[in-house]
Amino acid sequence: MMQRKINLLLLFFSLIGGAFAFLIGEWLLGRWLEELPSIVLVGIYFAIVALGVSLGALIAEMVSPRLNGASWKQRYLGLSWKLLPLTLVLAFGVGVFTEFIYELNFGGVKPVKDVVMIIDDSGSMMENDPDNRRYSAAQSLVMQMDEDNQVAVLTFSDSASIVQPLTPLGDGQNREKVSAAILNLKTTEGGTNIKGALEESLNVINGDSSTSRGSMVILLSDGASELDTASDLRTFTERGIAVNTIGLGMDNPSDATLLQEIAGVTGGQYYDVSDAGRLGDVFQQIYDRLGDRTLLTERTDATQDSPYYAAVRILSLLLVGAALGVGLGVVFDNRHLARSFGLGGIVSGLLAGLVLEYGLTGLSIPDGIIRLLAVLVLAAIIAMFTGVVPVGEGRLTRRGTRNTGAPANASDSFPAPRRNRGSEGF
Repeated sequence: MMQRKINLLLLFFSLIGGAFAFLIGEWLLGRWLEELPSIVLVGIYFAIVALGVSLGALIAEMVSPRLNGASWKQRYLGLSWKLLPLTLVLAFGVGVFTEFIYELNFGGVKPVKDVVMIIDDSGSMMENDPDNRRYSAAQSLVMQMDEDNQVAVLTFSDSASIVQPLTPLGDGQNREKVSAAILNLKTTEGGTNIKGALEESLNVINGDSSTSRGSMVILLSDGASELDTASDLRTFTERGIAVNTIGLGMDNPSDATLLQEIAGVTGGQYYDVSDAGRLGDVFQQIYDRLGDRTLLTERTDATQDSPYYAAVRILSLLLVGAALGVGLGVVFDNRHLARSFGLGGIVSGLLAGLVLEYGLTGLSIPDGIIRLLAVLVLAAIIAMFTGVVPVGEGRLTRRGTRNTGAPANASDSFPAPRRNRGSEGF
């Protein structure tokens, strides 16, 4: 008989299992995000969530088989334990597939691999950065960059100068060469020609023959100059080249206005730094925001505000939720539960996708809380959806544990004796 019913113990244990899975997944993200391919890591994360939720639900039904009935516990529990690994495989496969789609570049989006650093070496820097911390910060970033990056270094005062053109860092000697060139820089006399520096950075970027790589600029200065942001930055905006700006020692807020506008117009970020000793952290923070695009982290590349990638993330979580729900129904070998949990997974996945898309900020602790909320939404709605879609008996397979303890019927072993029709009169 089909009924709408909820196993509150299953809800509670699913949430506990999801919370434990979240802790393991967060440890993996923190430890392996920069080491493992993100496609594999995201697949593992979702597989762990599926295992935690499914294991919690299975234990709850063992204790109180409200959804499957006592006959399931007696005859099919062993089969459910054997089917449990299928939830991992299904969630891992869907996670890998959706992450692969999410990482594809559409609509002319190019992965940012080229970084152009523009460093102010005008005379005023002798006061704001007397120890040349900006050079050591830039050098430290070069040593931390990935091997598939290219980096260029420019300095400027009255005019701009190319210290190092775009140089691939896959060769260790190139990395050392760029590092040495930066450390040999010294502060000069002169003014602050930001317009000329930006024009020269475009010349450097245009000198690269590759059309499949995106570029990003880091501009550090302690002053302002004449610049028409509408016309002088048009090429940057048309080509999607973000200019991240750093204002060093900007005591007067109005002096930072130009750098803020440059970042805002081109899609970059502005960083206000009063202590040159913090420049290393700021340079690294800018570079980290280039990070790989994943379903579990904030987009920090050119697709940050893309409605297309927002939709892809939400739909991806919808598929993950559906896979989790169907997998849970398969564990219980019940087609009605598979339908109920699967529909619940679609709803919960949609909500979890919205939570991730509009909740992630790029900050470590808040983003962890957002991912936990998404996992709990997945677990809770799937567990409660049997109160919306009725469930009942309905095996997916015909295998189970037969009751071998009962004696066999005699008729199963011996044929029934024939009646002696010739003796009917006696």
